[in-house]
Amino acid sequence: MFKYLKHDLPASIVVFFVALPLCLGIALASGAPLFSGLIAGIVGGIVVGSLSGSKIGVSGPAAGLAAIVLTAIGALGGYQNFLLAVVLGGIIQIVFGILKAGIIGYYFPSSVIKGMLTGIGIIIILKQIPHFFGYDPDPEGDFAFFQVDGQNTFSEILETVNNISPGATLIAIIGLSILLLWDKVLSKKGKFFQLVQGPLVAVAVGILFYILTKDSETLAISAEHLVSVPIPEDAASFLGQFSFPNFGAITNPQIWVTAFTIALVASLETLLCVEATDKLDPEKNVTPTNRELLAQGTGNIISGLIGGLPITQVIVRSSANIQSGGKTKMSAIIHGFFLLISVILIPRLLNMIPLSVLAAVLFIVGFKLAKPSLFKQMYALGWKQSVPFFVTVIGIIFTDLLIGIGLGLAVGIIVIMIKSYQNSHFLHIEDKSDGRHKIKMTLAEEVTFFNKGAILKELDSLPRETYLELDVRKTRYLDNDIIEILDDFTFKAKERNIDIKLVSERGIEENPDSFIEFFKLRPKIAQPEKG
Repeated sequence: MFKYLKHDLPASIVVFFVALPLCLGIALASGAPLFSGLIAGIVGGIVVGSLSGSKIGVSGPAAGLAAIVLTAIGALGGYQNFLLAVVLGGIIQIVFGILKAGIIGYYFPSSVIKGMLTGIGIIIILKQIPHFFGYDPDPEGDFAFFQVDGQNTFSEILETVNNISPGATLIAIIGLSILLLWDKVLSKKGKFFQLVQGPLVAVAVGILFYILTKDSETLAISAEHLVSVPIPEDAASFLGQFSFPNFGAITNPQIWVTAFTIALVASLETLLCVEATDKLDPEKNVTPTNRELLAQGTGNIISGLIGGLPITQVIVRSSANIQSGGKTKMSAIIHGFFLLISVILIPRLLNMIPLSVLAAVLFIVGFKLAKPSLFKQMYALGWKQSVPFFVTVIGIIFTDLLIGIGLGLAVGIIVIMIKSYQNSHFLHIEDKSDGRHKIKMTLAEEVTFFNKGAILKELDSLPRETYLELDVRKTRYLDNDIIEILDDFTFKAKERNIDIKLVSERGIEENPDSFIEFFKLRPKIAQPEKG
C-alpha cells in the first residue's frame, strides 16, 4: 500500500478538505452535535478504510441518513438513545455481511448507477451555488430537494441573488481559477504540481484572504461563511465532546426499529456507492461487497459507541479520491488521521477556511461526475438505457438520493419487462404453395408470465387455415401461465381450422389435445431422454 503513497497522500488532502465541511454540515442537518459528524468521518476513514476491501472508496457520515437521524433523535428521547440504535444497526449490518446480502448491489442496472453518479454531480453543483456566493443558511451536506432551512434547491439559489457576499464570492472565484489552472495546465508541468494538489493551494489562499481582509468593510468574510469546527478549551473539554449510548434503553422496540432502518438504508447506500465507485475506478477493481458490509457494520458499532453519526461509503468523497489520483485504501485512512489530528491541533486554523472556497472544490468534483458528454452518450445508447438514466437523474435532483435511485430502478424493471415481452418468441412466416400459411413460432429459453401478452397477441392474430409449428426445443423454463394460454388455444385452433405441430427435444406431436397434460408428463421439456 505504501508503494503508491506519492499518489495517496495528495489525494487524501483533497478528500480531507471535501470531507471536513460535509461532516460538519451533515451533523448540523441531522440535528446532532457538530463533533458527531467529525467522529463519523474519522472512524469512516481509519476504521472502515482499514477493514474495507475497496481500494478507493471513502466512508463517513451520509447525507442520505440525515432525515432519519433528525427524526430518530427526537422520537427516541435523546441522542444517547439514538447512539444505541447506531450500535445495534452496525451489528445488524455485520449479520447482513455474514448472510452474504452484499450480492444485492449487483442487481442495479448500469444505467441507474450512471444516473446516480450524474444526479449527485448535478446536485453537488446546485447545492454549492449559494455557498459559492457566501449565502449559507442551509448546512453543507443537505442534498435533499426540500431542505432543512425550509427552502428547496432552486428557491435557495434564487434567494442567493439578493444575498451575495462580495468577499466570499471573490475568493471563491480566485479559488476556482486556481483549481482550473492546476487541473488543466500546471498538473502537466511537473511532479511538484502533481504532489501539491490545487485544492490545498486554493484553501491556503482562502485562509490568507480571510486574514488580510477581516478588517475590511466590503471584503471581510463573516463567521457564518467559514468552517465551524468545535474548539475545546483543554483536554477535558475535548474528551467531553464524546457521547456514549444508553444501553438501558435496549428493550425499547423503537430502538430496534430505528437500528434496522439505519442498517438497511446504510447498507443499501453503501452497496450503491460501491457499484458506482467501481465504475469510476480507472483500475477497474472489484470491491467485495460482503466484506464491505462487515467493515461498515464494525465502523457503525465503533462510531455509535463514542458518539458518532451512522456511516456509509459515500460517493462525493470517493469520487474526489479517484479524481485526485488515489490508488489504495491508504488515501482514505490518511484522510481520517488528518481529520483527527486537525480537530485536535489546529481547529482555529480550520475555522479560517471560507466555505466558498470549499464550494469551488466541490464544483470541480460535481462537474467531473456530471460531464455533458455523458448525457449524449446515454442518449445514443437508445431508450432502454437512456430512460432509466434520465429518470434517476431527475429523481435525485427533485427528491433525494434513495428515492431517485428507486424511481430509476422501477423504470429499469419496466424496461426489462417490455424487453422480455418483446423477446418472448420469434416468428417465422412462410407461405405454402397450397395457399395455407405455415407459421413457425420458436419460444425463447425462458418464457414467463411477462410474455403472456405478446404470445396471446400473436396466437389471436393467426389467420384461419394456418399450419402452426411451435418449437420449444430451446426452452428451459415455461411458466404455467403460458402453458394455460397454449392449452386454451387448442380449442380456438380447432374452430379456426389451425393445425398445430409441437416440436420438443422429446419428439413431435401433431395437434396435441392438452398442452397441460403434455408438459405435465414432460416436466423437463427441453431435456432429451436418457438411455
